Amino acid sequence: MLRAMIRGCLSRWRYKAAWPPVGLVQFGSLLRTTPISQVFGLDRAQRERCIDIHFIERFLLSHQHDIRGRVLEFGDDRYTRSFGGTAVEHSDVLHTQPGDRSATIIADLTCAEHIPADAFDCIICTQTLQFIYDARAAAKTLYRILRPGGVLLASFTGISQISRYDMDRWGDYWRFTTASARRLLEEHWSPENVAVQAHGNVLLAVAYLHGLTVDELQPEHLERQDDNFQVVITARAVKPRRGGEQQ
Repeated sequence: MLRAMIRGCLSRWRYKAAWPPVGLVQFGSLLRTTPISQVFGLDRAQRERCIDIHFIERFLLSHQHDIRGRVLEFGDDRYTRSFGGTAVEHSDVLHTQPGDRSATIIADLTCAEHIPADAFDCIICTQTLQFIYDARAAAKTLYRILRPGGVLLASFTGISQISRYDMDRWGDYWRFTTASARRLLEEHWSPENVAVQAHGNVLLAVAYLHGLTVDELQPEHLERQDDNFQVVITARAVKPRRGGEQQ
C-alpha cells in the first residue's frame, strides 16, 4: 500500500515537473497533419531563404577557395558561378537525361566510364546522392573523376520530407546521418581527407518538415547545433595528390 502511494506521488510530481505540462503543449499553426509547404518553402520565399539552402550556401561560402579550375556541378551551375567566380576556368553541368541546354555531360554516376578519370579540380554535389539508389557506386565515380588534389564539396539530406518531384521521376531513396555520409566517402577517400558536419536542431527539424523558411526563424535558432537532429549534412573530401601529398 505504501509503495503504491509513493508511486502515485512520484507520478504526479513528474506530471507537474514537466514543462510544458503534459497535455498543455501549444501547437498553434503546427497543429495540422499536412505540412505548411509541400515544396520545402519554395512557395513561401525565394530559394535561398529555404532552410536547407541556407546551410548549403554557408558551407560553400566557407570553402569557396576550393571552387576553381575545372568544376563539375549537377543540374545547373548556379553555385559554380556564385562562389567560384574568376577562379573557375571551365564549368561543366551533369544531367542524367538529354534535353537540357545547360548540360555539358549526360551520365549516370553509377556507370559513367565515359567521363575521364582525374578530370575535375572541384565537384559540387549538393542534395544529389539521396536520389541515387546505388550511392556507393556514385561515390566511387566521384572519386575517380576528381583530379589529385581536387575537392568534393557535398551535401546530404538528413531529416526531411520526401521530394515528391524527384520521387515520381527517378526516386528519392535515402536520408543520411554524419555516420553514413562519412562511411560512404571513406570507402574511397582516406579518413584524414574527409570532414563531415551536421546542421540542425529540433526546432529547425520541425520547421523544415513543415516547409518553413529562415525568415520565420530567429538568427539564434539557426546557430544552435544539436547533433541529435541532423537536418543537413555537409562534407568536404580531398583526393590525395600523387605521391600521397595531402591538401
